[in-house]
Amino acid sequence: MSSGTAAATAAARPGGRYRWRVCAMLLAATTINYIDRQVLGVLAPFLQDEIGWSEIQYGYIVMAFQGAYAIGLLCAGALIDRFGTRIGYALAISVWSLAAMGHALAASVAGFVVARFMLGLGEAGNFPAAIKTVAEWFPRRERAFAVGIFNAGSNIGAIVAPLMVPIVAAAWGWQAAFLCTGVLSAAWLVTWLVFYRTPDQHPKLSAAELAHIRSDPPEPAVKVPWLQLLRHRQAWAFVAAKFITDPVWWLFLFWLGKFLASEYELSLAKIGLPMIVVYLMADVGSIAGGWLAGRFMRLGWSANRARKSAMLVCALCVAPVILVTQVDNLWLAVGLIGLAMAGHQGWSANVLTLPSDMFPRQTVASVVGIGGFAGAFGGMGMSYFTGSQLQSTGSYATIFLIAGSAYLVALLCVHLLAPRLEPAPFDMPRPPSG
Repeated sequence: MSSGTAAATAAARPGGRYRWRVCAMLLAATTINYIDRQVLGVLAPFLQDEIGWSEIQYGYIVMAFQGAYAIGLLCAGALIDRFGTRIGYALAISVWSLAAMGHALAASVAGFVVARFMLGLGEAGNFPAAIKTVAEWFPRRERAFAVGIFNAGSNIGAIVAPLMVPIVAAAWGWQAAFLCTGVLSAAWLVTWLVFYRTPDQHPKLSAAELAHIRSDPPEPAVKVPWLQLLRHRQAWAFVAAKFITDPVWWLFLFWLGKFLASEYELSLAKIGLPMIVVYLMADVGSIAGGWLAGRFMRLGWSANRARKSAMLVCALCVAPVILVTQVDNLWLAVGLIGLAMAGHQGWSANVLTLPSDMFPRQTVASVVGIGGFAGAFGGMGMSYFTGSQLQSTGSYATIFLIAGSAYLVALLCVHLLAPRLEPAPFDMPRPPSG
């Protein structure tokens, strides 16, 4: 074997597994993020009776979170790119944990609006920080799988919440359900600050694993002003995908409990199991969607073909949810919704990888923040539409028709804007003269 071939082989060999410990920390943070976020979704049918809000007022509460989440994403992405993932992530989880516990003080629609707004500001930092961390710690061929793993935390959190919330609320009241995540958040924060460093600065990372992490072709070392990112159609491809499909996830997250309770007359004690099944299916979809794209690449497919093929499979899994309002059996409805949520999470594992496919590491969090802003803004529109539709007709039929169609439309937009998923053109720094 020639020295060049040996060097290439050594660079390609993983050489260690520390990066997967980092991925586990991202999984834990995302799980906590979604436990905090989902508590209201589980309690919503029952708080609606106690607080006395209407369908439209509940839509306003959800919109407050989404509006703040959108604003926070714009700020969080740029701040994390500037100050780094270690400090940025720590600040984000501190803010959202305090806001989550602050829900216990709310006693009116206005109180919940304020609490949800502050929660949205803090939680906006999770995905820009996590995706930038993946871009720092994983080569391109492993990123979709790593994103799929940590993104599964959104489903784990959504499973833990319906398991935990009814028990806590029945024993100590609904306020206690909003308070109980503080210890988890504090433990994660301490662990992150003590153990996390970037790969170049981490004392426990082997030279072989660092070489594996850096095995992709060199990226341009550039600092790009936030607004200049929008000059590239690659950014708009990501923005379109998030704007069109994120509202569907918001719909599932905040209205699933209400849908099941109203359509199948489920009590607080009985609503947990169907929601757990749905989110378990979503967990499988999150990991499988990321694995599928990586599998296609290992077969020799280009990143463009692999990503879009995996996204198409996921989009087709969502489409049958259009029929969910036509079935009378609870578990058939759960199966259709679970398949759709699995499709969404597999879709997200690939969509969230697009910024690191097409942009330098230094700009990834900013691009993710812009796309997340678009997704949250679209989610606000979906929340208003859902509340108005239910208030006027009481029917979910049109709502699920939109949800089932969104992903194929989004995939078409991505393909038209980024037909080859080629990297956005940035100039490499010029070597010094002389």
